[in-house]
Amino acid sequence: MLWWLIGGSRGGRNRLRIIRSLHETPMNTNQLSNALDLDYKTIQHHLELLEENDVLTTMGDDYGKTYFVTDRMEGNMDVLDEIASKADLS
Repeated sequence: MLWWLIGGSRGGRNRLRIIRSLHETPMNTNQLSNALDLDYKTIQHHLELLEENDVLTTMGDDYGKTYFVTDRMEGNMDVLDEIASKADLS
């Protein structure tokens, strides 16, 4: 699943950046948009995809909804780094 999300699609580089950013500091969509200098709607799209695939989880509601890396993803950060390296995204 991670290979498809990161290494096997055009949005993989942005999803990798999002995961790594949220691994360091949980943020909401607007904060991520500013931190990564990406369009709000682009961030929103990637967050929805990552949440649907159990990479991210949330706390809060609406505009203040904060995104966190799931425990499952936390335990697989080494796999993420390996995929990023193989896909030449590091």
